[in-house]
Amino acid sequence: MPITRRSLLAGAPFAAGIIAAGLPRFAVAQAAPVTLRYLASRGSISPHELADALGYFEGLGVKLENVGYSSGGPESLFALASGSVDLGSAATAAVINSISGGNDFVAAYPSNGINRQVRSVFYVLEDSPIKSIADIAGKTIAVNTLGAHLDYTVREALHGVGLPPDAANLVVVPGPQLEQTLRSRQVDIAGLGYWQATFAGALVDNGGVRGVFNDTDVLGELAGGFIVVRRDFITAHPDGARNFVDQSARAADWSRQNPDEARKVLADILDKRGENGELARYWTGFGLREGAKADDRDIAFWVSVLERDGRLPKGRLKAADILYRRGESKTN
Repeated sequence: MPITRRSLLAGAPFAAGIIAAGLPRFAVAQAAPVTLRYLASRGSISPHELADALGYFEGLGVKLENVGYSSGGPESLFALASGSVDLGSAATAAVINSISGGNDFVAAYPSNGINRQVRSVFYVLEDSPIKSIADIAGKTIAVNTLGAHLDYTVREALHGVGLPPDAANLVVVPGPQLEQTLRSRQVDIAGLGYWQATFAGALVDNGGVRGVFNDTDVLGELAGGFIVVRRDFITAHPDGARNFVDQSARAADWSRQNPDEARKVLADILDKRGENGELARYWTGFGLREGAKADDRDIAFWVSVLERDGRLPKGRLKAADILYRRGESKTN
């Protein structure tokens, strides 16, 4: 069964593999050449884009090709399902939904994590009467896309205060327009994802806003989303897949150790895309664990949510069923 917009938004069963559960730090030099097409996210980068800019893939048979922009995770998963790209990037819940819809995808490595430094924040204007999560019921919230991280964060936030998950009205607004939409009072709240720290930093610097809640408060510290590939890609290019993930993890580690230098690289990437490189100064990092490792809770949390909501039979799937283990050349 192919991926459908309904399956992305509905919640349904879980299954998502993780290549980067702890891959060896050395590279496989003789990997067969492979080109990975992907969609970029405005105002931000993924670890593999940083790895490419740092030259980490040189001589390893891995080449990246940016073929445009994605408005959000669901769109990139549609593109992956259609064969338009070779990499997708989406929130864990969206990845779960896409696989439950029949797509044989594997989550390659966590693209970002949420913690006290890297997080998604829901902002209101300073004079807004909204003071708490309970106050968002009946209000309009701008997010970059539906069926993804911010959408599910709002649902969990409402559930946590005993309100229906659909008590707030979510509308789609592209990242670069979120600030304008909030300041013109077209929406009550603007949700800026952890991957939109550049836009969030500018919003806060311009003043007159405050955060009501953030995703780390609601979900705890965990992976925010995953880079996704097709399972047949891993089978066909096991060394290329390993090099791709290992060098992406290496770049994520480098960025954590060298944040100022990483912002300079991001600024250069944004400028080359025709975006505003000045926004790179607001970038807060990837928020990933060392080696871009995934933890069982990154997956189990969303499994429990889907089970709780009746979208996944209890005990049907667990993280161990779909993990790509260190040293393996293919998925099990």
